[in-house]
Amino acid sequence: MTALNTHTSQQQISPGRLEQMATRIAFFIAGFGIAAWAPLVPYAKARAGLDEGTLGLLLLCLGVGSILAMPIAGVLAGRFGCRRVMAAGSLLICLALPLLATVSTVPLLIAGLFMFGAGLGTVDSTVNLQAVIVERASGRPMMSGFHGLFSLGGIVGAAGVSAMLGLGLSPLGATLVVVALLVVALLKAAPHMLPYGSQSSGPAFAVPHGVVLFIGCLCFVVFLAEGAVLDWSAVFLSAERQVDAAYAGLGYAAFALTMTVGRLTGDTIVHKLGAKRVIVMGGSVAAAGLLLATLAPAWEAALVGYALVGVGCSNIVPVLYTAVGKQTVMPEAIAVPAITTLGYAGILAGPALIGFIAHGSSLSIAFGLIAVMLIGVAASGKVLKV
Repeated sequence: MTALNTHTSQQQISPGRLEQMATRIAFFIAGFGIAAWAPLVPYAKARAGLDEGTLGLLLLCLGVGSILAMPIAGVLAGRFGCRRVMAAGSLLICLALPLLATVSTVPLLIAGLFMFGAGLGTVDSTVNLQAVIVERASGRPMMSGFHGLFSLGGIVGAAGVSAMLGLGLSPLGATLVVVALLVVALLKAAPHMLPYGSQSSGPAFAVPHGVVLFIGCLCFVVFLAEGAVLDWSAVFLSAERQVDAAYAGLGYAAFALTMTVGRLTGDTIVHKLGAKRVIVMGGSVAAAGLLLATLAPAWEAALVGYALVGVGCSNIVPVLYTAVGKQTVMPEAIAVPAITTLGYAGILAGPALIGFIAHGSSLSIAFGLIAVMLIGVAASGKVLKV
């Protein structure tokens, strides 16, 4: 068999159970990798002697690396296959983490964060592209379960690294354990990652338009809401509800728990309710939860509200990824990285946007505006073809 025929036969491989398993592991790698960095941030800040403002600017390098890598990863996956691109992104993460655990100068931190972000963006973009292909081949909803493994990886990564640091392991030691686990996971997943990607005869890069832009904007809003809870719920609970700083993180914990459970059970929910109802009901529940957390005077009610935001948001983005795999306006090799990039923009722009609004008015008004945007997401479920 010639090399050309071998390549052609690879293009015709139909994803099955092994490819589904590999996709789940790859999502876990993405969530585990990014969460492992969070407990290391204070150590990096102390080593480099950074103030909060400088640290905030440095952390933007992570986001810039991710956003630049996402569309490139989509193009490379179409040319070289999801397997190679995802493996390359995972190895970038493995190289960057020990660097971030040891360097103490700003230039090296910039380089490490950019490399880390590029690896995360590459893995995230590629694994979502593979997920669209694998789910379509299966003929049943699978996207929520895939994203659930990302959320589970995030919980395990953050808790695991925090536990190791708490037991006295050095930041470098903790990251070497993380790297070892990531390599094992990669070796398990890589043989069954798709050796091909979505082929397209269109341009390598294109500005999202039509329904792809619409879906991307919805992703932006949902990720904006997630970023709001991640970055501002503890501030709100401590400043507005007088919760002790040691317990202010319970708001995000409640959100993350219900988000993970919602996604792990989401495929069944999507199958029973249908994609449209998931968007309509999810957006409505998330908006109601954010309003409850913001307006109710008791901090316990705020925790319930943040938990409802997790329930509501949990399956909207997976359904939107399924929808972008069905549209014909843009090739999915371009469309999937495009909506991923718009979603990440929501997480990156969210903290600054909320802070700007809160500075001019109040944090409650900022949360209220996001709740209104979530109502808009719910309304979109009635018109979006999913």
